[in-house]
Amino acid sequence: MNKLLITGGNRLHGAIDISGAKNAALPIIASALLADGCSLYFNVPKLRDITTISRLLTEFGAEVDTGGNGALRVDSSNLRAYNAPYELVKTMRASILVLGPLLARMGKARVSLPGGCAIGPRPVDLHLKALSAMGARIVLERGYILADCRKLKGTKIYFDISTVTGTENVMMAATLADGTTVLENAAREPEVEELAAVLNKMGGRIEGAGTDVITIDGVSALHQVEHTIMPDRIEAGTYMMAAGITRGDIRLLNCNPAHCYAVLEKLKEIGLDVAEEKASVRVRWKQPLSGTEVRTLPYPGFPTDLQAQIMALLCLSEGTSMISETIFEDRFMHVGELRRMGAHIRLDGGSAFVSGVKRLSGAPVMATDLRASASLVLAALVAEGTTEISRIYHLERGYERVEEKLKLLGADIRTVRA
Repeated sequence: MNKLLITGGNRLHGAIDISGAKNAALPIIASALLADGCSLYFNVPKLRDITTISRLLTEFGAEVDTGGNGALRVDSSNLRAYNAPYELVKTMRASILVLGPLLARMGKARVSLPGGCAIGPRPVDLHLKALSAMGARIVLERGYILADCRKLKGTKIYFDISTVTGTENVMMAATLADGTTVLENAAREPEVEELAAVLNKMGGRIEGAGTDVITIDGVSALHQVEHTIMPDRIEAGTYMMAAGITRGDIRLLNCNPAHCYAVLEKLKEIGLDVAEEKASVRVRWKQPLSGTEVRTLPYPGFPTDLQAQIMALLCLSEGTSMISETIFEDRFMHVGELRRMGAHIRLDGGSAFVSGVKRLSGAPVMATDLRASASLVLAALVAEGTTEISRIYHLERGYERVEEKLKLLGADIRTVRA
């Protein structure tokens, strides 16, 4: 199993390009199942999760080709199957995103209950409840979701909890349903808005994406599309925190500051210098950082996907910080590993109290999930000595060319192949 070796102490500086957003690319690639034709996507990050969704689409008979330089072609003209096997779905929870498109296009779906990061339960019951309300017959059998319908029917759906993948799944299904579907308490994330824009380019009729009420007027068919994937706001936020923790100066290119507002405001609050331009952000350390309070919330609040990373940053800030996790109940699994490096963190229910320390020390640590692995990388960049991070396959699921980008900024980092 591959490991990362990072020797801390180098101040990171320079400029890097932010990759296409994984969390936007996955549903957009899944949406290709809705169209009888060949769709082409650009700025697609080269990640394990993209490989997984691509393999999944080939299970249904789609042809998926990587053209290089971030291009991906999906031809869904000849779909012949509707089974999403456990062997693929277990590695990535976003695999559930094929359920809605398969139902809408083929009238049937057999999708394994998903796996992925161990950050607490993320039930798919909201997806199933909504699709049932649209007329799908759904049975859970031996770890699989079995769903079928003659034709999905538009209806009004209220999500008890704001759910990104639930909103995306049902929105895709509703594009080919009879009548109008209204999603209330819909997720407002930029990735949801991006998916709606793609579906509209394919001939869909969606209004309200980016708000908590989305209206979808079903159409008889969708067509192929060409689209460039938006930049990854979570990757951008991670490198912003790398600038802060290493007392560095990093300019992030191909970045949308509007998608990072809550993060940028929090970084300014703790003492970082932030300069925003139309498509870039520069983050500089200018003074000792101060503690703060962070509460994860659905967009436009502070993202749960950056909670672990800002915790690493606050480990070296002055005073005591409180981080409250409101989205996923088990998303403090990185705390034990940060403690191994000398962090002072106390857990109390859904909150973590972080007392700043003068230094961290390199140690053998283990990544428990995607974003936890990023927090360990950040801590290692500033820790005294060398840190060995194992189970980095988590990192490879969500960060494109992370070793290459960090080296470009001056980090002492290398992968040890097992």
